[in-house]
Formats: sequence, C-alpha cells, structure tokens
Amino acid sequence: MPALAASPAAAPVQLDNATCLSCHDGKKGKLEVPGADGEARELHAVKPDKFGQSVHAKMSCVACHADIKDNAETANAHAKDPALKLAKVDCAGCHQQLWDDAKTAGTGKDKPQLELVAKNIAAYKASFHARPNADDATKPNASCDNCHDTHSFNVPAKKTPEYDQWRLGISNNCGTCHEDQLDDYAGSVHGKEVLEKNNPKAAVCSDCHGSHSITNSSGDPFKLAVTQQCGTCHEDNLKTYMSTYHGKISTLGYAYTAKCYDCHGSHKILKTDDPKSMVHIDNRLKTCQSCHSGKEDLALAPVGFSSFQPHGHGGDFNKYPEIWVAWQIMIQLLVGTFGFFWLHTLLWFFREYKERQLRKTQAHIKVEALPAHLNGKHVRRFSPIWRLAHITFALSLMILTLTGIPLFYPASPWAVPLMTALGGPHIAGLIHRVSAVIFAGVFFWHLFYITWRIAKNWSTFKFFGPDSLVPNLQDGKDMLAMFKWFFGKGPRPKFDRWTYWEKFDYWAPFWGVTIIGVSGLIMWFSNFFGAFLPGWVFNVAAIFHGEEAFLAVVFLFTVHFFNNHFRPDKFPLDVVMFTGTFSLEDFKHEHAKEYERLVASGELEKYLVDAPSPGKMAASRVLGFVLIVCGLTLLTLVGIGFFTSL
Repeated sequence: MPALAASPAAAPVQLDNATCLSCHDGKKGKLEVPGADGEARELHAVKPDKFGQSVHAKMSCVACHADIKDNAETANAHAKDPALKLAKVDCAGCHQQLWDDAKTAGTGKDKPQLELVAKNIAAYKASFHARPNADDATKPNASCDNCHDTHSFNVPAKKTPEYDQWRLGISNNCGTCHEDQLDDYAGSVHGKEVLEKNNPKAAVCSDCHGSHSITNSSGDPFKLAVTQQCGTCHEDNLKTYMSTYHGKISTLGYAYTAKCYDCHGSHKILKTDDPKSMVHIDNRLKTCQSCHSGKEDLALAPVGFSSFQPHGHGGDFNKYPEIWVAWQIMIQLLVGTFGFFWLHTLLWFFREYKERQLRKTQAHIKVEALPAHLNGKHVRRFSPIWRLAHITFALSLMILTLTGIPLFYPASPWAVPLMTALGGPHIAGLIHRVSAVIFAGVFFWHLFYITWRIAKNWSTFKFFGPDSLVPNLQDGKDMLAMFKWFFGKGPRPKFDRWTYWEKFDYWAPFWGVTIIGVSGLIMWFSNFFGAFLPGWVFNVAAIFHGEEAFLAVVFLFTVHFFNNHFRPDKFPLDVVMFTGTFSLEDFKHEHAKEYERLVASGELEKYLVDAPSPGKMAASRVLGFVLIVCGLTLLTLVGIGFFTSL
C-alpha cells in the first residue's frame, strides 16, 4: 500500500475508524504491503456493515491496534517501518485489564458481562486451545480470533432467531481446524440435524466440548464431564445410565468405566436402528469388546453382554418386562416387610413403655424364694460357637454394607470421601467380595451344623416342637395375642424357647442370602453367566442385589436392634448374644412358657450356669455398644443416601 501523499499545508491524518476503513473496507481490490520476508502480504479486510453491528462497533481501531500511531511529519498511518511486523492484538489482555480496573474501581458488580468475559479468559488459558501449537510453538493451538471474528463478533441474545442462526454456524467454524471431526459429525444424527435440517436444538461442538474450557478429550476431567453434557439433552437416558455400574463409578469420580461415547461413538453418533451404529444389535458385542477385550483385568465380553439394557428401568413393562417384574417384586417385599414390622415396633414400644410407666414390670422371680444355690445363677442360651457365628455374621455384614453403599448411593455427599477412604472401587470391591465369602461361609457352615444336629437326633427331634425354629401354628396364635396386648385387649403372651419374631429373624437370612448371594455371583462372574444367560439377567440381578441389601440393612438396624436392644425392657443394650447367658429373672420374663416347662420337667438346673464375671460383662457391653454405634452409623449413611436420591 503506497503511503498517503503529504503537502506542506496538509494536516496530519487522524486515525479514526473512517480513515482506517478507507483502506481496510475490502472494496479496493487486493491491497498488499511488503512483509518482513520481502514477500507481499494481503491486508486484512473489515466489512463495515458487520463491524457496525458487532460488540466492538463503538471502539476505535487503534484502541486494539495500539502500535499504529498518528504521525504529523509523514502523515503516514503506519508510521513504523512497514517491513516490521505489527504487534499482535491481545484480546485477552485487554479484557482482563478492563476487568481488573473495574474491580479496583469497585464497579465490577455493575459489569456482569465483563466478569463473564474475564471468566472465559481464565478458562481459555487453562484449555487445550491455549497450549503452544505443535507446528509453531510461538502460536497457541487456537486464539480468540480463530473462533471469534473480532471485527464482527456479536453473540446474539439467547432464545432469539439470531442466536439460533449463530449457533448453527458453530460446527463449521470448529471444522476449519478440525476437518476430520467435522466430516464425521456431518454424517452423524447430530450433524444432520444441524447442517441439513438447520435444527438449532441439536448438539453442536461446544455442547460437548465447551466453548472456552476445552480440555484434552482423553483426560479424566473431560470423560467425566461429557456424560453430564449428554444428559442435558438426553435426561432420561442419563438417569438410567447413572443407575448402572458404569454410571455409578463415573458419579464417584472414576473415569475408567464406559461413558456415553464409548458405546455410541463421539462425533459419528448414529441412530440405534442404523445398521452402522455402534449400538445396533448386530454391533453391540463388538462395541462391548472394545473395553471388555480380554486384556488387562477385563475378560472378553461374552454374547450375553450384547443384550444388557444400559438404559433399562422398572417403569416400562412393554419395553423392559423382566426389569419391571423384578422391580415390582422388590417394592412389594420392601413395603410389606417394613410396613408390618415398623408398625409392630411402634405398637410394642408404646405398650411396653406404658407398662413401665405404670410400674407393672417388676422382678418376675422372687430370688429369695429360690434355693440358695440358685441365687445369682444365669441360664445358658447360646453356646460359644453360636456366639462366634453371630459376631462373624454381624461384622461381615457391616463391612459388606460399608463397601457397598457408595455404589448404591454414589451421588450422596458422603459417597466420594468414603470410596476414597476405602482405596477406590477396585479395593472396595475386593474387600466386599472377601466379606461376602466370609458371610456365605458362616451361612453354609450353619446349614451343615443344623443338618448334622437334626440327623444326629433324628429319632427325638420334633420339627414343630418347642426347641425347633420351624414356624408353627402356635407362632400365629402368639402374634395375635401380642397384638391384643398392644391394644390393651389381653395380657402379654408367654413365649417358649423361640418367639415368632426371633424365628422371622432366623429365616430372613435364608431368602436374603439366596437373593443377595445368587445375584452377587451373577454380577461377580458376569463373563461366565453371560456366556449362556441373556443380558437382562444382569439388570435384574442389580435390582435384586441392591434392594435386598437395603432391606436387610434397614431391617437389622431398626427392627432387629429394637427387638433386642432398644425396647424399654432391654434398653440400652442386651448382652445375651455376647455372654451367652441371661439371668433367671430375664429368662422367665422373656420365655415364661419355657421356664415353666423346664421347672415342671425338672430340667431347669441342667441349663443353669454361673453369672458372667464383671470383666466379661464389661467387655460384652463395650463390644455391644461398638457394634450398635457402627450399625446406627451405617443406617444414618443409608438414610442420607436414600433421601438425597429422591
């Protein structure tokens, strides 16, 4: 570009926008100036109409192009040597300075848009785009002007036709650098909606990658965030995905399980029924095997994986009948069990509390009437092997609960710290499985022991006798009598060796261990079962495992704790399961019918033992209180998780 001619009387050129646009309006053909390398370079052209509508329209050109000065001597707008490269405009520095000045002046709160720009600058500086370019380290991967034409930049207000039109151009803009990704996107279900159907509601690049805070897509932060981004449009699918093992691990902050793009693809996402889609029924197994490849710690995915329902839920019988049935079974079981026993607990507490208030429950045996050698004696109720089995059962169940609830309630505020404290999902899973083996071992040992005892005493054992835990007609009569007592319509019933609620506590683990154990084995050895079972079995197993575990934990730490520790006659703690004995007074009060039967048969003294030593009683109380505190802590975590997940 030739320098503007000067005359002796000419005034220096004023570098207003009109002067700049006299050359840079793009209407004078191809204007070139010599570059630093001696080669001609084309001048940048600014379209006045678009500049006039931009957010910078009221600014002067030299406000950004600060090294271009008026020069009275030469009247040359570009007073510096044109062979020297002009200083690069610093968009981020300018806006950051404006925001810093506003904060210093105390006017920052009046400039929310400027604050947003400052936040975007901070996000950009930490982004993948701000990193030095691999081919030219003096340049970033992308600068402001690569995405925003600074001379026409103006993001329209949302929910306007202008904004929709601006949004439709985002993908093509990104594609100027990311050509391969644009090609894939153009053939995807999202790209066709945007580029062919002009649907502004369909996903564009910035919806998944963000606008300023673009990170490396192979990094964990992006992997964890992109699923939530998918869920901003696909809300129902996000919810169902988050209920799977993959989704729960992601919620806990671990990125190694499958995300949306692992199954559906990233840029070239196709409809599910498209034969080329990664999740088409003919392609699912191959997609599963991209992660479950038989390498590292993941065995090769069997054929059953292809029919797993990652978005299955219990609310649609027509689409997911097996899952719906499983969900209904567990809901009815939960409602029925808690409905009955919580009512039973409340009524029991009320009646027993009222009787204590009326001072009706006095000592039930006049100790002075007993022979002297019986004073202070206890009745043996549980042998050492039973007590060992109980404590092992209780501890393994508590550990199972501790290691399982972060996955059951991964969004709960305590879930991430607890999983971190456990050492992460892999370590927690290992502890969980070891505890499960111990838990099952105690259960099967008990089955073997009971079978051996019955076989040994087959000729005299009575399945419906007083020493048997098999429910009988008398249990039904006792339950009815108990409810009459609850409502003041009859006396408190007398019980033999086992009460009806103790029998329920005994038999509940049989269905609980069966449900939890079988479903746990299916999920644990998924590759084995997936070789011959359909994929929906894993959906059903997850429901049975989680809901039955919830039932067991809440029942044990509410109803079972009340029956044995928290009701007024027992509060604050019953140590019989730790000492193995209880006093004659407690024996007659709790099991009056058995007491009378043993007295009548002359067998009572056969079961009498010395009272536990003070040290043993103290240790039993400490152990009991520790277990109760642990149980109530777990119950509190479950309660928080339950109510925060509603």
